[in-house]
Amino acid sequence: MAAAAIAAVSPILSSFPAHTSTKSLTLAQFPSIRRRLNATKGPSSVCKPLPPDRPLWFPGTSPPPWLDGSLPGDFGFDPLGLGSDPDLLKWFAQAELIHSRWAMLAVAGILIPEWLHKVGYIVDFSWFDAGSKEYFADPTTLFWVQMALMGWAEGRRWADLVKPGCVDIEPTFPNKTKPVPDVGYPGGLWFDPMMWGRGSPEPVMVLRTKEIKNGRLAMLAFVGFCFQAVYTGEGPIENLMDHIADPGHCNVFSAFSSHAY
Repeated sequence: MAAAAIAAVSPILSSFPAHTSTKSLTLAQFPSIRRRLNATKGPSSVCKPLPPDRPLWFPGTSPPPWLDGSLPGDFGFDPLGLGSDPDLLKWFAQAELIHSRWAMLAVAGILIPEWLHKVGYIVDFSWFDAGSKEYFADPTTLFWVQMALMGWAEGRRWADLVKPGCVDIEPTFPNKTKPVPDVGYPGGLWFDPMMWGRGSPEPVMVLRTKEIKNGRLAMLAFVGFCFQAVYTGEGPIENLMDHIADPGHCNVFSAFSSHAY
């Protein structure tokens, strides 16, 4: 596979001058990709940008110029300057949005079954041992089915990023205007049946900001769940109950000290 990958990229790399360093490669050197990503650049036409006096992650500081409040959840945090390239900023925003949604699903998929296990509706549940359980199909079949479904979904998402609106699945009705295509927010009958995302721009921005803030919390929570599973061998609800019962001994410090040897 390594040889195939080298063969695939060698025509691209050979087009650069001999003195070009791979560390200096940017999207500017790939005009076709840049043109496609530029189609999705700029603030959304669906939600209202945040005002210049918006709350910032550190009071009294000034946000970098590329964080102008047009993105949901923009609090001026980019100490490393990763979003200074407009194309990369758009890519990072989409990556954060998708990871946030997956994290929220993951956290719900951990907490709800564990709670059902605590009340007796599920027997022998452990989220970090779920892969070792017996299901209706063998693990290899489940893996490849998941890969195929995920590949299809991610392929359509990438197509929508390159050409917004090209994977629209909204049914066409007479005398009804379809929602404006907005990358990362398919909306429509399937993804927005309550039509919360079709209101005026200001409340739409509020809803999207709430989504990204909850998604960021979910990503942090999932990392915490992983550390809890490694250090305590228990789920988050069980750890919470132990902490409430004995906060002086069941906390993050005791978890680390108990594995110091």
